[in-house]
Amino acid sequence: MSAPPLLDGITVLNLASVGPAARAARTLADYGAEVIQVGPLAPQRSVQIQPPFHTYGAGRDLKHISINMKSDSGREGFLRLAENADVVIESFRPGVVKRLGIGYDDISARNPRIVYCSTTGYGQDGAASTWAGHDINYLAMSGFLACTEPREDGGPPIPGATVADSAGGGMHAAMSIMAALVSRGTQGNGSFLDVSATEGVLSLMALSIDQYLATGEIAGPREVLLTGRYAFYDVYPTSDGKWVSVGAIEPKFFANLCKALGLEQYTKSQMDDAVQDEIREAFKQAFLTKTRDEWTEALAANDTCVAPVLTIPEVVEQPHYKDRKIFMQANHAEHGDFEQVSAILAGGNRDQPLHKVRAFGESDASELLKAVGYNADEIEKLSAEGAVA
Repeated sequence: MSAPPLLDGITVLNLASVGPAARAARTLADYGAEVIQVGPLAPQRSVQIQPPFHTYGAGRDLKHISINMKSDSGREGFLRLAENADVVIESFRPGVVKRLGIGYDDISARNPRIVYCSTTGYGQDGAASTWAGHDINYLAMSGFLACTEPREDGGPPIPGATVADSAGGGMHAAMSIMAALVSRGTQGNGSFLDVSATEGVLSLMALSIDQYLATGEIAGPREVLLTGRYAFYDVYPTSDGKWVSVGAIEPKFFANLCKALGLEQYTKSQMDDAVQDEIREAFKQAFLTKTRDEWTEALAANDTCVAPVLTIPEVVEQPHYKDRKIFMQANHAEHGDFEQVSAILAGGNRDQPLHKVRAFGESDASELLKAVGYNADEIEKLSAEGAVA
């Protein structure tokens, strides 16, 4: 018999449909938590982004209920759910949940063991706390964008992934929630977690920021090792117009690379600033003699720290990821069969059955409310007065 999921028995109420909160909820669900997606009623949905059907795991393993938080009876229904939950995640602007009567103080008064996670761009207080923003803004405010090779117009490039939402916010939130659950298990108390996506990116930027604080060195493009100062940490074009990445930081890997490229004369000059342009050009010309896949076959498995730069379609077809069960099957009634990223973080269950995507608006309200003590007549009344759906 297989072991139960790591978060088996944990119930999470998630009040957000996108962004760091949705990322965190997805992660917790992948670890086996029961995640209940709490959304607004139909007339209020215009204030909340509805993501495409395939995002955030296409609702995999989530339950759904819509609640009118401005209704006394709807708010009471949510608080009853929260009394029986372990975690609440929200992403309203600072102060909104308090005004609605569903903030940490409101819930912890009824459930002192609650772990309440508020996710925002800039935190619950501070000069920027009221700023609206999205991923690109948080990356800009953390120094992340300024460290990357500029575009032709001199501006910083826009990353191809939502680093702030996913790692800076979502994983930050999920990690904090799980730490708070461990603390609750040993100390008995719940927690309030103020998760800032920008501060999560600052933690990712700590190597560069700490370097500046300690030495005054600024990690701009081509200025330090991890931003391409040296030829051994860069990307190079190949004969077929594709690219390979090189990260041969350790001397032995650099020596192996130089030998494989027929450039052993540079083995002792790895960190010599005076010849970096020369080495970079020599590497470029060498890599242009073969295709990307030919270089990958020749170098990747031979201790050179070389890997191909893959497009998204190539990632999906990568044999290594198929071996690792990265993708799983799903089906949507209108869009048909498709694949999606599985529960791939360490400790998740990658052997997932076919995921049947639920129809938009499908609700578990009756089941969820019954579980916290409402009877059928009370549930019908809540629905009739527009408090829940």
